[in-house]
This record gives sequence, structure tokens and C-alpha cells, in this order.
Amino acid sequence: GPREVGRLWDRHLLNCAVIGELLERGDRVVDIGSGAGLPGVPLAIARPDLQVVLLDPLLRRTEFLREMVTDLGVAVEIVRGRAEESWVQDQLGGSDAAVSRAVAALDKLTKWSMPLIRPNGRMLAIKGERAHDEVREHRRVMIASGAVDVRVVTCGANHLRPPATVVFAR
Repeated sequence: GPREVGRLWDRHLLNCAVIGELLERGDRVVDIGSGAGLPGVPLAIARPDLQVVLLDPLLRRTEFLREMVTDLGVAVEIVRGRAEESWVQDQLGGSDAAVSRAVAALDKLTKWSMPLIRPNGRMLAIKGERAHDEVREHRRVMIASGAVDVRVVTCGANHLRPPATVVFAR
């Protein structure tokens, strides 16, 4: 909203870009529920070596994303669909990482993310100050959905105050 304009750069754009610290060179990364392109577009700009896929179910959003990335000259793939759909899992499964921001609670997000990533791939969910509470609340479902090494990490400490809080799982 209007009160966010002053914090747009740190709270929204840099907050997304810094998760690149948790990715390897050349990784294929699926942004689940990309919406307005967060975190996928800032990540693709900050890390052009990544193969970023923006996934969103709504036509108007995917059309907006196509127009935006064309205008920005960012090389990303855009897929209209839902992470839980089998054809999406067939097309995008085996990715190195699934990233998200403000999409859903961790129980649902883990169920959507795990089928899209390869063994030892990473789920990176940008969360706020309640990240530890959310992990405690949903850890059992996350593990039942195939997640291991579930933890809360921070990114961008050299660039952001406070740094980005990310729920990490393999």
C-alpha cells in the first residue's frame, strides 16, 4: 500500500534478491505463486546465472509477468498453473529449488514445493518474524511431506536491516 513506498526497495525487492545466497550457480528455481513476480524477478535480475520459472495460476498475473519481464529484459520462463497439478509437477519436477514469498502457510507450501524439487533440492520460503513459530507449528506436516533439514536462516545481513528470514528445507 501507500505506506510501503518508502520501504519498497528493502522490504520487497532486496528482501527477495538476497535469497540468491542460498542457491548454487545455474540452479533451476521455481517461484511458486509468483503473483507480481516476487521473489522470482528480483532473484533473476540479481542472479542471471539462474534458470528462474515463475509459476502462477491466474491468467491476468501471467500476462502481467510476461509484459514486465519483456520490458525489463529478464530471461525467465512463465508457467500458468498450480504447483499441486500433476502436469506442473511433470514439467517442473526435478528443479533445484522452489522459492516463495507470502503464498501460504508452511504446511501447504511444503506439500506444493517438495514434488517440484530434486532429491537434496531446496525449499526456500521467505517468511517474517513468525518464521520460527510457523516451523514449530507445521514441522510434523513438513516432514511427512518429505522435507528434511528444516530450519530458519537469514540472508542479506550485509545489505538489509533486518536481514531476510527464510524457512529452508531439503
